[in-house]
Amino acid sequence: MIHNTPRISAAPENFVPADLISAVTAHGIDDSRRIFLRSSFAAALLGGAVLSGRAKAAEGEAAILEKQPWQTALGKPVAATPYGVPSTFEANLQRRESPGLTRVSAASVAFTPLQGLFGIITPSGLHFERHHQGWVDIDPAQHRLMINGLVKQPKIFTMDDLLRLPSVSRIHFIECGANTGLEWGNVAVPTVQYTHGMLSCCEFTGVPLSILLDECGADLKKGKYVLAEGGDGSGMTRTIPMENALDDVFVAWAMNGEMLRPENGYPLRLVVPGVQGVSWVKWLRRIEVGDMPYASKDEAVHYIDLMPDGLHRQYTSIQECKSVITTPSGGQQLHATGFYNVSGMAWSGRGKIKRVDVSFDGGNQWRTARLESPILNKAVTRFNIDWVWDGSPAILQSRAIDSTGYVQPPIRTLRAVRGSRSIYHNNAIQSWQVGTNGEVSNVQVG
Repeated sequence: MIHNTPRISAAPENFVPADLISAVTAHGIDDSRRIFLRSSFAAALLGGAVLSGRAKAAEGEAAILEKQPWQTALGKPVAATPYGVPSTFEANLQRRESPGLTRVSAASVAFTPLQGLFGIITPSGLHFERHHQGWVDIDPAQHRLMINGLVKQPKIFTMDDLLRLPSVSRIHFIECGANTGLEWGNVAVPTVQYTHGMLSCCEFTGVPLSILLDECGADLKKGKYVLAEGGDGSGMTRTIPMENALDDVFVAWAMNGEMLRPENGYPLRLVVPGVQGVSWVKWLRRIEVGDMPYASKDEAVHYIDLMPDGLHRQYTSIQECKSVITTPSGGQQLHATGFYNVSGMAWSGRGKIKRVDVSFDGGNQWRTARLESPILNKAVTRFNIDWVWDGSPAILQSRAIDSTGYVQPPIRTLRAVRGSRSIYHNNAIQSWQVGTNGEVSNVQVG
C-alpha cells in the first residue's frame, strides 16, 4: 500500500485569482504576493464563496459546526502509553522491504518512507535499516570498545568509560552507497521510498574519535588509516582515512536524543559524516590504527564500482551532492488543478547545500527553490517551491548544488563516465512524471 501524504490533496481552484496564478507560475510567491494571496482567501471566505477541494464555506460543514464524540468524553490518561507511539491514523507510514531485492539469510534492507516526512530529521522508528547478517540487541554492560594497532597504549573502553568523556551532538545524513542503485539498470521502482529510501538524517551524540585516539597515543606519522570493526555476525570492517578520523568522525551511543535503537547499532556505532553508510559501522567493537588501507572483504568485493573498462573503482566512499522531490512523487496523485507546494530533500557528503533548482518540464527550464533552515554541513536540507498545476502533463526534477560548486548531474552524464553496470553511488537527477489524471510515476529523462 502506498502512503499518500496529506500535502497532496484537492487544491481549491478558486483560491488564487487568474492574474496571481500567472505571476506565481513565472516567479513563485514573494512577500507581496503572499499578502495578496492571504487577502484574496480571506475575502472569499467573508463573501461566502464556495471553495472547491478541501477548503469549504463554513455553512453546512458538520465536522466543524457540530461537537464530535471526542469532544464530549474523557481522553486517555498520561500513562496509557509509557513510550509514545504515532497515531493509529498514521500506521501506514512505516519502513518497508522491497520485494524486488533478494533476501539472503538475515541480510535485509528496510526503506525510509521519505514521502511522508517533514523537515530534515528522520524519526528513530523510521530510520532505514541495512543489515548484513541481521541486527542484534547487545547488553551495554557487556559491550567493549578496543583501540589498538599503531598506538602507544592499546586500551579497552566500557560504555561507562565512554559516557564519561566529552561528547558532541551533531546532525548528519547517512545514505547507503547502494541508494538509488536500481535506477542504474533502468528499473523504475514505483515510489521515492524505494528509489531513495536508504537515506536518513538524525542528530547523533557521542565522543569524537580524535579524543579516543589521543587517549591511546595514536602514531599520527605512521598511522594513515583506521579500521572499524563491528560486533555483529558479519564482522563488518571498513577502512577510514586518518584525516577523516581526526576531523568529524565520532563514536555515537545516542540518536535523536535517546540511546541508539538496536537496528541502528545499539549500544555503539561509528558516525562518519558524508561517507556511505556501510562505513558507519554498527555495534562497534574495535578501532585499529594502521599504515595502509586494509582491503577487507567488505571493501575488496562489495561496495565497489564496476567501470565501463572493466576495472573496479575502490574506496569511493563520499556520497556526492544529491536531491529528490518527495512530494509529489511516484505513487501519489494530484487530486485537482491549482496551487501546490513542491517539497524535497538535498544533501552532500562534501559540505552544505548551496542551491536547489527545480524543473517542471523535464529539465528545459529551471527555477530556484527556497532552502529552509537549518542548512547544515553534511546534513539533509529541505527545499520548497510553489507550483500551479494546470492539468497538463509535467515532469518534475530537482538539481542540487553544494558549497564546493558541484552540480548534481543528469543520468546521461553520469553514465557517460560510469557506464550502466554499477550499483553504487548513483546521484543522478530523479524525474517524476505527472499525468493528466494527476497520477505521479517514476520515469528516466536524459
